[in-house]
Amino acid sequence: MRLSVLDLSPVGAGVTQAEAVRQTLEVAKAAERLGYDRFWVAEHHNIEGLASPAPEILIAALSQVTSTIRLGSGGVMLVNYSPLKVAEVFMELEALAPGRIDLGVGRALGADGRTGAALRSASSEAFPHYFALLNAWLLDASGKELIGPDHPAREIRAHPTGPSHPDLFMLCSSPDSAEFAGRAGVGMVFAEFIARADGGPAVEAYRRAFAPSPFRQTPMAAIATIALAADTHDEAVRLDAPRRASTLATLTGRRQRFPIIEDALAYLAPFEGDPRLTGIEARSIVGDAESVRRRLAEKAQDSDADEVFVMASGPSLDARIRSLELIKPA
Repeated sequence: MRLSVLDLSPVGAGVTQAEAVRQTLEVAKAAERLGYDRFWVAEHHNIEGLASPAPEILIAALSQVTSTIRLGSGGVMLVNYSPLKVAEVFMELEALAPGRIDLGVGRALGADGRTGAALRSASSEAFPHYFALLNAWLLDASGKELIGPDHPAREIRAHPTGPSHPDLFMLCSSPDSAEFAGRAGVGMVFAEFIARADGGPAVEAYRRAFAPSPFRQTPMAAIATIALAADTHDEAVRLDAPRRASTLATLTGRRQRFPIIEDALAYLAPFEGDPRLTGIEARSIVGDAESVRRRLAEKAQDSDADEVFVMASGPSLDARIRSLELIKPA
């Protein structure tokens, strides 16, 4: 089972958003030391507890403090941007770290509607057109498939050109979007923690629809899930309380952070046995090292995924790194 890391730059107790950004660099260095395959960062806007609006900036910084691990976006919300600009940015990243850059794109905004308007986002209906243009500019810039004289983007090139392009992935939260990724012949990562559903049906839909493309000849399906390991099961459950509490608050119509563990435990106490809390617990893998590793392996096998991304969960930098150490010893 191949293991990779997704990091959202969470803002822990007593940590500023600026510090949270710098902490992601430390998590990436630990992931590389431990032998994880990839380290991806996310895009979220106007969310107080996450300091991750610009994955391309973080990837550039990460390329300078790592040397072997693949780096990528999980992902760029394509309808927020010009496809040409995204192609240019990621060709520039590929020039900085040749052969190590992944471009994961999603069709959502990564934000609420008003924030999307402030970003001047297009609607999700524009995604197929944006995605086709992005594909064309990446393949043209790398010399794999030049844009012809009849193409709408003729005589417009994404610079810098180079001998390679980023590996392209689509972030999915349903079998329909996974099928789209398969037809496009790109990699697919199913976000279980967003979809709140098992990834098996999406992986199956992706594999069934897959058609070889200039990006890849064989399918590559991954699942992203929340995982937190600690030295004991009870300690892992305790460390996971802030995440469970904030997720539950969102489900009950409130957007509230619980950076302090004791505050999170107090909020959760009256909800013991509530099906909403039970569902949150079922959608994550929390426990001691042996149980977390076993459940991740079972998830990969049951879903037929080639790779599993673990979201670097935990209320502090030390907890996140310790969890990665326990899940995948160096």
